[in-house]
Amino acid sequence: MPMSTPLRRALSLTVGWLADRRVPHFLRGPLYRGFARFTGADLSEVRGPLREFPSLGAFFVRRLNPGARPVDPAPSALVSPVDARVQTLCRIEEDTILQAKGHAYSVRDLLAGVGADVDLEGGHAWTLYLGPKDYHRIHAPETARLQEVRWVRGCRYSVAAKVLDRRRVLDVNERCVLRMESERGPLLLVLVGALNVGRIRVQGVDATDSGVLREERKVQRGEELARFELGSTIVLLTPPGMAAPLSDLVPDAPVCLGQAIGRYS
Repeated sequence: MPMSTPLRRALSLTVGWLADRRVPHFLRGPLYRGFARFTGADLSEVRGPLREFPSLGAFFVRRLNPGARPVDPAPSALVSPVDARVQTLCRIEEDTILQAKGHAYSVRDLLAGVGADVDLEGGHAWTLYLGPKDYHRIHAPETARLQEVRWVRGCRYSVAAKVLDRRRVLDVNERCVLRMESERGPLLLVLVGALNVGRIRVQGVDATDSGVLREERKVQRGEELARFELGSTIVLLTPPGMAAPLSDLVPDAPVCLGQAIGRYS
């Protein structure tokens, strides 16, 4: 039986509350190691001792050791902004993006007015899923100016593959849409919330600010942009003629932050 919207929201709030509860020092190591065994998270990459994470929520947004994610230095590389698994790679046609197994949704609905002046028809979209084991911080895929950040209210459906196979999710869930302008052209990055994932934080931008930034923020390729306080999905969109997915990148392939996922034209 499908979960109702109020129940999904209540569950997300409850999980968020639990994630913020302070964990006693003596339980932190066993708890986080147990989480890592269950999800497959790599603790060898974690910056700092486990006892320094006061809550499970703090552990979810853990930072990595310096050098753990080298950024591809090739000027022609469009790099992944996250650790994730490829969900879909597609060309944008007739204002639609493939979600999963033939389910498509509207680019216009996804972006909720952001980048309305950007012609994306014939461009490309990368949809990347962050699982519980993954590093949950989002970094800039290119050196650019962050111009607009918009929070969009919506549902909190799960972004699990079995749900995506049944219904539209990515353009109706809560999300945050970022517009960046690089020397090569505009980049649009959509951070999609999910069941239990209602909190998306953007570096240096208050959650009450939504729209064109009063001051553009310059970000370097690989610099931290935002974070999910649990796991979810991102969608990266580029206009036609700017970049295309690598030919050997396929759905369900794992990708790491900083790894090339596309090539500029």
